[in-house]
Amino acid sequence: MNFHLAFTPRPFATKINHCQKLLLIGSCFTENMGAKFRQHKFDVLENPNGILFNPISITQSITSYIDNKQYTAANLFYQNECWNSWEHHSRFSHPDQELCLQRINQSQQSAHDFLKEADWLLLTLGSAFAYTLNFSVPGTTGNGAVMEGDVVANCHKVPTDKFNKKLLPVNIITAELQQMLTAIQTINPAIKIIFTISPVRHLRDGFVENNRSKATLIEAVHALIENEENRFYFPAYELVIDDLRDYRFYAEDMVHPNYGATNYVWEKFVAACIDEPTQKLMEQINTINAAKSHKPFHPTSGQHKKFLQINLEKVKQLSNRYPYLNFEEEKIYFAG
Repeated sequence: MNFHLAFTPRPFATKINHCQKLLLIGSCFTENMGAKFRQHKFDVLENPNGILFNPISITQSITSYIDNKQYTAANLFYQNECWNSWEHHSRFSHPDQELCLQRINQSQQSAHDFLKEADWLLLTLGSAFAYTLNFSVPGTTGNGAVMEGDVVANCHKVPTDKFNKKLLPVNIITAELQQMLTAIQTINPAIKIIFTISPVRHLRDGFVENNRSKATLIEAVHALIENEENRFYFPAYELVIDDLRDYRFYAEDMVHPNYGATNYVWEKFVAACIDEPTQKLMEQINTINAAKSHKPFHPTSGQHKKFLQINLEKVKQLSNRYPYLNFEEEKIYFAG
C-alpha cells in the first residue's frame, strides 16, 4: 500500500542561476532558505530588517529600501534597556542609540543597493495576523515614525496590552503588496518575484486561527500572481502540510519544520526553480562542502595533507571556471 502522496511542484518557466542576485525577505523560513543559497554560493541578501511575519511589515520594509530611508533617533524607542525600532527585528536593538541607528542605516543602504540590481525577490509570508500600537510612543515623532494604529514588525517584549491584534483581510493584503510591487518597478523593472507561504505554524494564534491566516495569505498571493509572467508561487507550505504531513518532520515544538523537512523542501525548490547547469554546479559545490566538513582523526598525517591538496585543486579549478563565485574561504581552509 502507498502511505504517502508525493507532490511535485510545477517547474518555473524562468529559472534561477548563479549569475543572478536574490533578495530574500520574510519569516524565519526565509533564513533557512537563505542558508541553503549561501551554502551553494549564490549571491543573496536576506532579511535586511530581520525576520518579518506579516505582509504589511514586509511591504513597509521593501518600500523603505526603494526610498533608501535613513532612520533617526525619532524613529526609535527605549525598552528593556535597549533602543529598538518598531520596523526591525530585535537583532538590531542595542543599549547604545547611535550603534542601533548605525546598524539599521547600514542595512538600509545595503538593501537599497542590492534591490536595484537583484534579479529575484523571494517573499515568504508567515502570518496574516498583525499587531498595531494602541498608544503613541513618547519621542517617536517625525517623518516615518510608527504611531498609534500602525502595524509593528516586532513587539520587542512590550506588554501585550499595548497592542491590538487583527487578521488582515485579503483585499488589504493584495492592495498593499501590489502597491509595493509597482513601486519596485521604478528602480528595478526586470525583477522577478517568488512568493511562498511559510510552513511554520503559528499555533499561539490558535489552530483554527492559524489556518484562517494561512488561507488568507494563499488567497492574496494567488490573486497577485495570476496572469503575471514575472511572478511565481513556490508551494513550500503545501509540501510540508500535504506532502510530508507527519509530526516526525517537525522540531520538538511541533511548530517548526525540522532539518529533514527543510532539506526536502529545498530539494523540491532546486528541481523546480533552478536551471540544470546550475544544479550540476551545485553538486560539485556540495562535494567541496562535504570535504570541508570532514573531521580528520590525525590532522598532521600525510594522508590528510594529501586530502587537503586534492580538494584545494578542485576548488582552484572551480574558481577558474566560475570566476563569479567566491571560493576564498575554501582556498584558505584547504591550503591549511
